[in-house]
Amino acid sequence: MTKPSYYAPAGGLPAQTQILTDRAMFTTAYAVIPKGTFSDITTSYLPGWQGMRMWVIARPMTGFAETFSHYIVELAAGGGCNAPETDPSAQGVLFVVSGQIQVQLDGQAHDLDEGGYAYLPAGAGWSIANPSGSVARFHWIRKAYIPAAGVDAPRAFFTNDRDHAPQPMPGTNGAWATTRFVDPSDMAHDMHVTIVTFQPGGVIPFAETHVMEHGLYVLEGKAVYRLNQDWVEVEAGDYMWLRAFCPQACYAGGPGPFRYLLYKDVNRHMPLRPQF
Repeated sequence: MTKPSYYAPAGGLPAQTQILTDRAMFTTAYAVIPKGTFSDITTSYLPGWQGMRMWVIARPMTGFAETFSHYIVELAAGGGCNAPETDPSAQGVLFVVSGQIQVQLDGQAHDLDEGGYAYLPAGAGWSIANPSGSVARFHWIRKAYIPAAGVDAPRAFFTNDRDHAPQPMPGTNGAWATTRFVDPSDMAHDMHVTIVTFQPGGVIPFAETHVMEHGLYVLEGKAVYRLNQDWVEVEAGDYMWLRAFCPQACYAGGPGPFRYLLYKDVNRHMPLRPQF
C-alpha cells in the first residue's frame, strides 16, 4: 500500500510578477479557497498560544455554512497552549498533516505524527505542544456539541489514518472509499470527520443533494468537482466549503489517488427556531 500524502500549507507570499487570475470563488452555495491563498498575510493568531499562527478556512456565517469552524494551525518547535479551547460547548477534531504534536488530556500525553487524529469532546480540558525540533501543521475542526436525550456524550480518542482501512462504497470495486474514525450508527456523535479516497477514474455518479454541510480539504491528488451548477478543478491544498443542499459530485482523473478530509454534521434534529 502506498504511503498516504498530506498536503500542508507553508505560507509565504506570491511574487509581484504573478498574475491575479485565480480559482478562488465564493458563491451563495459554496466557496473554493485555493492553496495559493494560504499566504502569510491571511494568517491569524489566538491569545494564550506560543509559536502559533493559523489559517481560518471556515467559520459560522448566517445564511451560509453555520455549524462549524475549521482552522489549519502551524505550530513552531516548542510552541503550544495550555488551554486551546475556550468554549465549553465546543468539541474538536485534530488531524496532523506535517510534523508532530503532543496532546495532554486527563494527565496522559498522546503523541500524534502525520495522519494522527484526535477527537476531543466538549468540556475536555486538554493542552497541546510541539515537542519536536521542527514545525508542525494540523487541522482543527470545531463544532458546538448537541446533546441527545438518553445518549451519553462521546469520549475522547486518539488514532491514526494508517490504522484504518478505507471502506469501499458499495458497487464501486474500491474506486470510491471512506476512512471512518467513528461508527456512523453511534448516536453519541453529531459530527463526522472522515477521509474520502477516489482512485483514478472514480466518480460520485450522481449529484448528491443533502442537508449535511461540508468542509473538504484536499490532502492529495486532483479532480474535477461539481459544486451546484459548476465544474471546478481542485488539487492538493485546496479547500471547498458547501452549505446544506448544495449539489455535489466528483470525477477523479488521476494519475494518482484523490483524497480529502471531510466534515459533515449528522444525527440530530433540525432546529426549528433561530439559535441564539
